[in-house]
Amino acid sequence: MTSTPSRLLSRIDRRFILFLFVGGVNTLFGYSVFVLLTFLQLAPSLALLLSTVAGVLFNFKTTGGIVFANRNNRLIVKFVLVYSLLYGINLSLLKVLMATGLGVYVASASLVIPMALLSFILNKRFVFSEGT
Repeated sequence: MTSTPSRLLSRIDRRFILFLFVGGVNTLFGYSVFVLLTFLQLAPSLALLLSTVAGVLFNFKTTGGIVFANRNNRLIVKFVLVYSLLYGINLSLLKVLMATGLGVYVASASLVIPMALLSFILNKRFVFSEGT
């Protein structure tokens, strides 16, 4: 099967658009859980952990099925490993931003886009790659 540059660009655009939509839904879900838990006075690190766990389960199905058209449930281990790494990076950056004087909500919100982009790259390369 041959792939012309325009077909490849179309595929990238479609996947990226799906990623933006699904990522928006996933981000809204995860951030809402985080805000709710911090509002209930959980420590930001615990709220981030719990919202990440809830988000991973929700995201696995939406990201795999909708963005990458891959419903292989065996990929959950790789997905969890990627999200564990993302959690560590997110927590580290959240602590750094809060140490500069930003409030927890602003600090966390400022990380949404960079963390979403990193998530897409890692999922595309390591979880839902063409060979899986």
